[in-house]
Amino acid sequence: MKNNPYSATIQNGQAVALDLIPVLNYPDFYLQVSLLLEKTNCHCVSYYLYRKNADTLKSICAIADDQTGLIDLFSYELKGENPELEALTAKFYQMHVFEREIWENWGLIFLNHPWLKPIRFAFDRHNPEMKVNDYPFYKIKTQEMHEVGVGPIHAGVIEPGHFRFLCHGEMVYHLEIQLGWQHRGVESVYLGKKSQLQRHILSECIAGDTAIGHNLTFARATEALLPKINSQSLDAERCIALEWERIAMHIFDLSNLCTGAAYQLGNSVFGALRTPIINFFQSWCGNRFAKSLIRTNGSHYPLTAALREKMWGILQDWEWRFDEIAHHTFNLSSVQNRFDGIGKLTPKQVHLIGAVGPTARMANLNRDIRSSHPTELYQTADYKPVLEPNGDVFARFFMRRLEIKKSISLIRKWLSDNSLWATETPKPLREQQPIFAANSLAISLTEAWRGEICHCAITNEKGELAHYKVKDPSLHNWTALALSLRNLEISDFPINNKSYNLSYCGHDL
Repeated sequence: MKNNPYSATIQNGQAVALDLIPVLNYPDFYLQVSLLLEKTNCHCVSYYLYRKNADTLKSICAIADDQTGLIDLFSYELKGENPELEALTAKFYQMHVFEREIWENWGLIFLNHPWLKPIRFAFDRHNPEMKVNDYPFYKIKTQEMHEVGVGPIHAGVIEPGHFRFLCHGEMVYHLEIQLGWQHRGVESVYLGKKSQLQRHILSECIAGDTAIGHNLTFARATEALLPKINSQSLDAERCIALEWERIAMHIFDLSNLCTGAAYQLGNSVFGALRTPIINFFQSWCGNRFAKSLIRTNGSHYPLTAALREKMWGILQDWEWRFDEIAHHTFNLSSVQNRFDGIGKLTPKQVHLIGAVGPTARMANLNRDIRSSHPTELYQTADYKPVLEPNGDVFARFFMRRLEIKKSISLIRKWLSDNSLWATETPKPLREQQPIFAANSLAISLTEAWRGEICHCAITNEKGELAHYKVKDPSLHNWTALALSLRNLEISDFPINNKSYNLSYCGHDL
């Protein structure tokens, strides 16, 4: 940790004593955060308020530097009546979701915020009179345009969300996405659970298609508050599981996008290729979505020599089949014509909105936690993120192909490194209610298949969880979907939406 009079600086997967995070007045906080966000290599990974005591609200703002791998933690406190504060969003649009959530949860007014409206409709929001059906949609007063509303009930098996299109004929001028229809209160449930097992089960359910991503992020956050356990085999198993989940979900998206292009062969073959991948999770831990695999400080389901041999065999049989259909699909003129130039975003746009994961990288923004803030085996993998310059549906389509190949390469590298498997994987932590480091904050970042997940854990003087904060990558990236539909025909929405495959429940929590 470096010395900084304005912040505490840590790395991914580390904890820091709360009293080492300087408490600034708001003008100093605003200035110091602004100085970092002005740098293209810095972005905000979390910013929230929590109740420190009966009359004090405390803020935590985490700014990640993608060049140095450091995370700066800033704080200010509010007592009594909440003042009106100058909005960071006015200068840095990526802060809009964080300040909107703070306003929604605590009633804190951010002056000059361009879009101060609810994002989640939390069950414990500051103003319970603020109803989801009264959401203030953006409007254009003219008789030449019309509105098209889709949802919140959809035709398929999907989470609830409402999409409001402002159209001139078939052309979309503006899309506004309203979520928050089933806010579950995940963060407060963490505090009510008294065992790590209960919390792990909760983590696996934040977003059902990202059980490894969120559960691993939770494990790393709480392990930072416990005595460190060194196990190369455990590190290897976790990294392999994360990449295996990435393959499973990317291949599903390739299948889904082929459906959007009316290419049935691609849909069928990519869909069939997903089956052996998720079925291996069933063999490994008894669940096709890898629930129960990640646990604190150990695993009940070590990746044995027999399982490693089976995984290697699956890849040997799987990769050539994937390469064959991928080569055919990506060179098909009908697919290229349908995807090329649709839903395009520029590098400037994805930087301004704070996009993460593939949504950032498809427009040439180098943002990947495996490279910028690596943990475990990624620290020595020298991972080079896949970047695409065009920012359109085809870029998002093609990126998944390239990332699958990268994941296969990483998995093979780790499977064949005998030094990683020289010792047994430890059993998980057994304590029902572990005692964490007292009065501390831990932060954990994971590059899941949708992008950057961030979990923050805060403990009290007894070493108990006092606050827990979750951020799914979709919180940033829904804005990208809305922007990329501008000046397209409304019929382009389904395929544009599929190319992102963002999470409703990960956003709503």
